[in-house]
Amino acid sequence: MLSFDELLTSLQNCTVTEEQPCVNGTQMLERFLDKLSECTRSDVKRSKERSLEEAVHLLRMVTLQSLERDHRQLLVRLLLSLQLQMAHISTACKKVDKMLQHLAKLDHRLVFAETHFCLSSIVNAEQIFTQEDLQRASMFLEDNAVGRDAWQELCPSFLNKLAKYFPFILQQEDLRDGQLCYLAVKVSLQIFQLLSRVVSSTVWDEKEGSPAMQIILQTLTGVMFGQSNNRDTCLLAGTAVAMLINTASESSAGAAAAWNLLQSSHSESCLLTVGALHVQFCSTTVCELGWLAMIRGLLTCCGPHILLSSHVEGAKGSLLFDVMFPMLRDLCEEKLNCHYLAFEVFTLWLKKVKECVSDIWKMMGGRLLPESCSTLQQQLISIIWTSAESPVEGVSDCARISFCLLLDLYDMDCEQFGDTKKSLYLILLQRIRKLPWESKAKCHRLCALLPYLGTDTVLDQYAELQNHLLKCMSKDHLAPCGSELYKCLIQQQRRELCGDTLKSVSESELSNRWAEWWLSVLLEALTSHEVILQRNSSTHLLPSTFQVFPFAVEPLLASLDPYSSGHLCAWACIMSSYRAVTGGSPWALQGSSTMKILHLALGSADDRVRLASVNLLCCSPKTKDTPTPEELGIMKTFITQNLNSESSLFRQHFQTAVRRFLVRIRDGCLARIRQKDKGDASQMQSAEKMLDLGIDFVDWLSQMVCCNLTPDHSYQRKKTVLLLLSALLETCTDTWSPDKRKGQPPVNMGSLVNYARVRGQWDFFSKEKLLVLICCLEDSTNEIRELSAGLLVRFFPPMLPVDVAEALLIRTKQLLRSPRVQQAQMAALMMKVLHHKLQGLPDSRANSDISVSGVHDKKASSFINFLVKELECHYLTAKTDVMLAARTKPMHGVLSALQKCLLEDTWNIFDSLAPALTIDLLSLLKNISLLLLGVLHGHQDTESDAPPSFCDMGNAISSLIAHSSEGNLEDGEDECVLLSQEHSLVLTCCWVSLKETGILLGSLVERILAESKPDMCFLMKQHLEMAADIFRNILLKCRHWGAVEGCCMGFTKFCSALLSNHDPGIRNIPFRMLQQALLVVTSPSCTSVTRRAAGLPMLILCVLSAEEASKARPLLAHSMQILLDTARIPLAENWDQTRDLPQVCAVHTLQALVRGSGLGVAILKFAPTVTILALTLLSSPCWAMRNAALQLYSSLCSRMLGQRPSSVGGTKHGMSPIAFFHHYSKLQPFLLTELREAACDLQCPPHEARLPLHPSLYPILTLLSQLQPGIQDSTDTLADFLSPLLQLSASPIYCVRVMSSKALVAMTPPSEYMNILINLTAGLPRTPQSCCHNGLHGQLLHINALLDRALGKDCGPPVELDSIVCAVEASVWLSTDAQRCPLVRAAYVAVVDSLRGFCCETFLSKLFDILKCELHKPQHGLQVGLSSFHQQAIQFVCGEHKWASDILETFNAASYDLRLTLVTWVVENHASLNKHLEELIQGMLQCSLRKALLSPIKEYRRAHLAALIEVMARGDSLAAPFPLEESALRDCLDLLLKDLENKRGGSEFLSQALHGASLLLPQCKSLQNSVIQRWCDVLEYFRSPDAAEVVRIACAEALCVAGLPLMSHGLIPPAVMIKLLRTCLDLLQDQSQLVRTKAASFISMLHHARGRAQRSVYLTQVNLAVPLLLDLLLEECWDTPKTLEVLLCHVPHSDLRSVLREVMDSGCGSLYEQDDANVFAEPSVMCLHVLPYLLLMAEKSAESSVMAQSLSTWAEENVTLLLDNLTLCKDLQPAKKLTLLTDPQFHSTICGLLTRATFLLHLCKTCEHVQHLCDPSALQVTLKDVFSHLSQQGVRVNSALTSYLSGDITHGLLIISKDS
Repeated sequence: MLSFDELLTSLQNCTVTEEQPCVNGTQMLERFLDKLSECTRSDVKRSKERSLEEAVHLLRMVTLQSLERDHRQLLVRLLLSLQLQMAHISTACKKVDKMLQHLAKLDHRLVFAETHFCLSSIVNAEQIFTQEDLQRASMFLEDNAVGRDAWQELCPSFLNKLAKYFPFILQQEDLRDGQLCYLAVKVSLQIFQLLSRVVSSTVWDEKEGSPAMQIILQTLTGVMFGQSNNRDTCLLAGTAVAMLINTASESSAGAAAAWNLLQSSHSESCLLTVGALHVQFCSTTVCELGWLAMIRGLLTCCGPHILLSSHVEGAKGSLLFDVMFPMLRDLCEEKLNCHYLAFEVFTLWLKKVKECVSDIWKMMGGRLLPESCSTLQQQLISIIWTSAESPVEGVSDCARISFCLLLDLYDMDCEQFGDTKKSLYLILLQRIRKLPWESKAKCHRLCALLPYLGTDTVLDQYAELQNHLLKCMSKDHLAPCGSELYKCLIQQQRRELCGDTLKSVSESELSNRWAEWWLSVLLEALTSHEVILQRNSSTHLLPSTFQVFPFAVEPLLASLDPYSSGHLCAWACIMSSYRAVTGGSPWALQGSSTMKILHLALGSADDRVRLASVNLLCCSPKTKDTPTPEELGIMKTFITQNLNSESSLFRQHFQTAVRRFLVRIRDGCLARIRQKDKGDASQMQSAEKMLDLGIDFVDWLSQMVCCNLTPDHSYQRKKTVLLLLSALLETCTDTWSPDKRKGQPPVNMGSLVNYARVRGQWDFFSKEKLLVLICCLEDSTNEIRELSAGLLVRFFPPMLPVDVAEALLIRTKQLLRSPRVQQAQMAALMMKVLHHKLQGLPDSRANSDISVSGVHDKKASSFINFLVKELECHYLTAKTDVMLAARTKPMHGVLSALQKCLLEDTWNIFDSLAPALTIDLLSLLKNISLLLLGVLHGHQDTESDAPPSFCDMGNAISSLIAHSSEGNLEDGEDECVLLSQEHSLVLTCCWVSLKETGILLGSLVERILAESKPDMCFLMKQHLEMAADIFRNILLKCRHWGAVEGCCMGFTKFCSALLSNHDPGIRNIPFRMLQQALLVVTSPSCTSVTRRAAGLPMLILCVLSAEEASKARPLLAHSMQILLDTARIPLAENWDQTRDLPQVCAVHTLQALVRGSGLGVAILKFAPTVTILALTLLSSPCWAMRNAALQLYSSLCSRMLGQRPSSVGGTKHGMSPIAFFHHYSKLQPFLLTELREAACDLQCPPHEARLPLHPSLYPILTLLSQLQPGIQDSTDTLADFLSPLLQLSASPIYCVRVMSSKALVAMTPPSEYMNILINLTAGLPRTPQSCCHNGLHGQLLHINALLDRALGKDCGPPVELDSIVCAVEASVWLSTDAQRCPLVRAAYVAVVDSLRGFCCETFLSKLFDILKCELHKPQHGLQVGLSSFHQQAIQFVCGEHKWASDILETFNAASYDLRLTLVTWVVENHASLNKHLEELIQGMLQCSLRKALLSPIKEYRRAHLAALIEVMARGDSLAAPFPLEESALRDCLDLLLKDLENKRGGSEFLSQALHGASLLLPQCKSLQNSVIQRWCDVLEYFRSPDAAEVVRIACAEALCVAGLPLMSHGLIPPAVMIKLLRTCLDLLQDQSQLVRTKAASFISMLHHARGRAQRSVYLTQVNLAVPLLLDLLLEECWDTPKTLEVLLCHVPHSDLRSVLREVMDSGCGSLYEQDDANVFAEPSVMCLHVLPYLLLMAEKSAESSVMAQSLSTWAEENVTLLLDNLTLCKDLQPAKKLTLLTDPQFHSTICGLLTRATFLLHLCKTCEHVQHLCDPSALQVTLKDVFSHLSQQGVRVNSALTSYLSGDITHGLLIISKDS
């Protein structure tokens, strides 16, 4: 057959018949053929499918009858050729098949003949099957309807050829484990399934038995039971054998074959009989995967007549229950690599039982799951219950599905046999109820059980459900299952409310019933201050609520007060969720107050509130719902106010909201365009208005985005606007993205784009915008650079303007030679952009010293060739002079550029890389790695596998530097003094280049091997061995974690590509490397090869991670065995502590394998063995061994227990003891033995004092304590652990006693809590007697731990608790001094504190008297644990108000230690103090403040001040009178101010001192201005960005606690007020978000106080606080010269010449660039804030002579400089040299210059005494020219400045809302 291109050409040359309309028919056929051609040209699957879909529609419009038969034949052949070409894409083949079927309706014989010919060419070919042949054969079976007809004739021939082909496959490991074997088995399965009639006669007819089928069956059974290591092939073989059995025409024959198959699988050698086929089957090893494949196949393919058949006709039993289920039960309990598959097959078994249940009832003659004595029921529940907590991914989901199936089966069973009790449901509910709320399985099982019991029963039996539901929603990992439970509950409640009655229930009534159950619960969650709970409830619970009860919005909104804490957030979430789910209009829900509340929410300080409110604006179920003009205006304002958010989550959600808003605009505009074409005049006018509004908004957004992308803006702002720009370009351009499944532009998008461009708008790809994005490529953060490059490559035209391309190329070459890693990364990204925009490269040399002739060609290969030559040039420089290369030509930039240009593009790599160039590149990379490693090794032997030590590397580099310095001295130059910087320069150059080498090499080999055909790959084995040597040298001979980690990324790809190759020699390369690495591990070394950033463990990990997960992982098993054997080797008697022992190396390597994420759950198979090894090695005499074993054990625990949720207060574990020991059963006897030995050693005679050491004890206890307590219900399996844990309470080691108490809680079933507590408390001594203090202390710790858990779970009847309380009360002497151990006394008081609510008042009073006496008793000498006892006693005493007052009254008389203990306790527990106690403590701390400040003990002084701040900050510190006298108060204030002025005590104390002084300041009744001035001066000093963050936070706090009351009551003079407001303005721009938020809180509270509002304080957003502050500044102090100074100090200086000099003189003086102290500050943004107020001051200058004089003076001093710099601006050409455009200082200076010039212009227009300085009209013309020139040069000027020049001064002035 001719090729597709030849057939296409032939068909295009054909003419149509006369009967067809010539023009239309020809055009339609040409369009159809173009689409087919377009499909073949595209490499992207989605693009192919799109072209084919369009081709299908076009073909149906072609009049095929008019085509001649020869032409139709060509068309059929063309489609068949296309189908064969895309045989590997099933969806595409099905679309081609639609076209073939369309042709077959016209001429079936023609299509059949051509298809038959294609298929026969595969079947009858002489050569063996290729992978392509099998793919095409499979396609003809599955995706070609006519092809299946042709298969009927050719099937026998194909089977004969396949039978000859199978033995050839099985002989070669790479073929039987690879894709060829898989495809052969797949085709066999398809033939058995789709051509069963043809196959049946060859299998089941004794006369027509086929030898070919016998060979095929022999092969399939062999593959199924271990001949292939490919898991997918094995499973497919099992399905194929089962499908073959299912072809039996008689059920008895099929059943006999199935029984024979299952029984033969358990025998080593037997005869497998399937009809007329007899196969001798031999199984030398147990193959669990084969059993699963076999069972899975039979369940999938066979019907009830086979599965329910008995072994002997008429006998009891069935295949399904008597053979399959026992096998599955055993497989589910074993720890297999295919654990998930076992449970998947178990779920499939349950589904099959459900399908066959009616036949099963007939077979059994009764119930399947009877209520009593149902062994099957118990076994099923046991399997499901234990698997729910499996650490293997997917098993818990299978358990969930299985539980639902079991419940369904039980229900069907009960209904069939009339069992109305259904007692199993209640039994399961009680069992589920006892599970802890932290268990995910609890929610899933309740969801499954709910339909069978009903909501009333569940809620009655499980009263804590709602509370537990809220707890689940407060944990991110439990929120999805909790929300699912809630949704199931309300759905079930709605079904029950509606019922089957004829009476309809209104939605309003339904919502009222919902409110009775859930309103309080949902409101508690939505208004919670716990962020996670509030977020999850709004994200999960609200949508479910409105889906089920739409009218629930009314009771929810009626319960909210937007001014109350948390209610505004709840309001916004409710409204946005309601609109998104129901599509109802939210604006009418609360009338006119809705918009008012919305504006409050949009300006809230809380990110969550603003996000919810903007979602309310943006969301709509109908994308054609065009935003109203009011919504567009609100959205503009909101976008400009939220561009610099610190939160990454906010930015992502903000982008999503804006994208939805833009989609509404786009779809609405498209609808308006269609409406204009169809509607009448009135509709056209309305449509055009809405259309213009939408287009204007999009155009405004594009302009705004580019204005905020200049380098002087913060990272936060640039990241946000780039996300918005991405959303805009994705939504409002017609760029189609093949890699995206959703979000593609509409088909008619071009009409909207053209409409907007006709109006002069939507010029998204202008040169100015292009320059702005190119400048972002030099941003200091990687995220901004990558985002910008992505937008340039994806959306911008493929051709760069010549001048821009030339400037970009020059700048790229400069940065490519920079030693700074960051600048080299910039250059690499620029190269990638240039690589994509090849047509934009200049045709002349851009730089005479660097040849660019190699990149003039538009071909990608020339570009890569240029980079390779550049790399070679850098290498030769380094080979000659490493120091020179490190300074001027480092290699890492070029390596990174090669990696990005070669491997991050989608086009074929062979278009960019020729074979010869590839080999040259490999050799070059090898030379580079050897050179750099030689630099690090110095004069040492580089042939050794051990990397040099850090000392050796330092000496080598120092020697290199010294040698370079000597050369310079010989030339007469001064000796370099910055040797440390030179050292850093060389080291950085080496490790970054080695890292980039590894990344490039691995990705390169992977890409070449992936895109090469087996017979066309130009990378030979020797080339791959060379690459392997490069990796081996880097990983084994470089000791730098950055280089090793980066190289591993490439090495893993390299190994993965090699291990999946068809060539055994190539696959053997990673194995040989692994063997060499293991040999190094097992050999002694003088330096560490596995620690201190050595790469050997990572090399092993990379090879093992690259193994295919679907296979048996033989390399992993081999490596683990060697490492375990090495680690177990006993130490020699004379082992050398100075050498790296092989045993230690093996343990470190094991730790790397356990920690590495690449192996996943595969390593868990070895977890018990490795755990036992690690615990055993903790007893080694070698410290290095013990250290390594401890690290290994820690990693193992994290891996075995799974990922731990990081949320505060969340559970630290997720696996119960039963589940843990079920999955790691080998650990249970070992751990129990260790615990028993440790407990036994404690049983020594009382007179002996021994300290038995068990190094493994504490780690074991730690592991047990991390298990999830309270899940198991019986004590059968784990009861043996309790006895040793209880005995360990007497351990002489304190931490063992503590940890054993935690382990006891985890290992004790809830039903045993009270029994153990009774026994423990009964053993407490009633009277003073000689006892073991350690044992008594441990006993009390056990009691307290169990009490906390038991009382928290509400366990135990009151009678049992009474006996416990009585026993504790009887041992009250343990709190007296008769008990000499303070730790025992503290533990006893803690126990009583836990039982406080159950103890009698008499006992509590007695204990208080004892504790009071103990606290006041003078202490002599140092007592261990006394501080703990005091703190516990204070906590107990302060639990009662009357007792607390007695203690606090004597505070001043107490010792320093006791006072320190008390204030420390207050600091740690201030959040839990009740109001009365807080007032008492506050009074006590205030009275003793002066004494504390004069204390010589710094720790006490700091703690006292911290306690005072905490209690006063919680309450209303201003309302409560200060108990100190005025003089004492002033003394305290003076002491604190002196500490601040002298900067004594460190930043932490200074922050406390500032906060404390600010709390005291408003309390002074007669406050002097000098004191306020001192305090203000302190604030001015500490507001600096150079001050510590904690002190800046204290400055903001000081404004709130002191500045607010002082300014509210008019106690501050204007000069001081200006200082305070300037301080606040600086803090609003602080780098710390907390500082900015607190400063905004001050402005919000001040605004609230001045407004005399009655409602609570509304905290506004930081960006809205700035204009509020400036409003206040001008309102109170507009005529003060200092005000002008405050405003102008936030406008950057306008000396442009000095900035230009700095930019031109700037070079790479250091390896790292120093960041600014405040990277968040944005001078250009502050200019826009300040300018309107400057203009307003100029407007009002006539009202104040002082202000007029100040303005005149400023104008005179600055006019000359401003005019000179404006003239300079006209001559600037920054676009030709990107250095200026990428400099932040240049942009801020330009903005400051234009702001000051605009201010000067307005002064000249409004102030007569300034007009003589310059001509206003000339200045205005100059400014317009400068604006225009800068804009053309890529310098974006904000529209707020240009609006003034257009005469729109009100644009700036109207934002100031106050009287003139």
